[in-house]
Amino acid sequence: MKIALFGTNISETVVPFIQDLFDELFDLDCVTLVYQAFYENLTGKINFKRDPELFRVQGDLENRTDFLFSIGGDGTILDAVGLVGDSGIPVTGINMGRLGFLSGISKENIVQAIKAIQMGQFRIEKRTLLQLDTTGNLFGQRNYALNDLTVYKSNVMTMLTIKTWINDDFLNAYWADGLIVATPTGSTAYSLSCTGPIITPDSENFLITPIASHNLTVRPIVIRDDSVVRIRVEGKSPDFLVSLDSRIEKVDQALELTIRKASFKINLLRLTDKNFFQTIREKLNWGLDNRN
Repeated sequence: MKIALFGTNISETVVPFIQDLFDELFDLDCVTLVYQAFYENLTGKINFKRDPELFRVQGDLENRTDFLFSIGGDGTILDAVGLVGDSGIPVTGINMGRLGFLSGISKENIVQAIKAIQMGQFRIEKRTLLQLDTTGNLFGQRNYALNDLTVYKSNVMTMLTIKTWINDDFLNAYWADGLIVATPTGSTAYSLSCTGPIITPDSENFLITPIASHNLTVRPIVIRDDSVVRIRVEGKSPDFLVSLDSRIEKVDQALELTIRKASFKINLLRLTDKNFFQTIREKLNWGLDNRN
């Protein structure tokens, strides 16, 4: 089994769990590749029983790894998605953070999870991405997102007027602090905190959720994921902010945004003893009786 490990910064409190991870991969004689910047961060903190191979970009992984483990929280998985791109390499997350909707393996269960994966006790979930098209290719080759695209105001004192079209049919002029276009995966992220609904990962929809709309009758709307969404922004400020997952750019109001389904999907690895509904029950404490 060939495993790639991706991560960013780690705290001292999680070092013992990462040591367990490396020890288990060594004991199982797995080929281990480590993201170079992550390896440098681990040096002096982790005892490597043998030197791992290193990688920096997607091309270093292709044909060299079976799975990529993202070590951190959901934000780390979003960074990992940008790294694997359209390679098809399955990604799974080891949650070193708090909530962790995407990071399905808890740090306490690392050893058991690796053994389950080795025994084939997992499934692959294909997750839809959205793609942003703009003049000048705003985000370069990484113009896609697993969770969402978000338009924000850059000036905290003013609102935006966000004109939105679906397949060239005018939807609305949102007067709000911003607007989220989310995938089903992203329905449990920022959109959820803005009262957006939860959508199952296989629903083949996109979700449009306003952020602090000035019109109280405006609500989130669910559309087909083969729709094309166009956005134009107006306001007193000459610019606004656009994010794709964790990447943010400031852009001029003259720039029009076109959002569509990406041509490829991301493969998320899930252990067979976990499912989406179980995850949301656990993370959102559904069914938990807090009465004294």
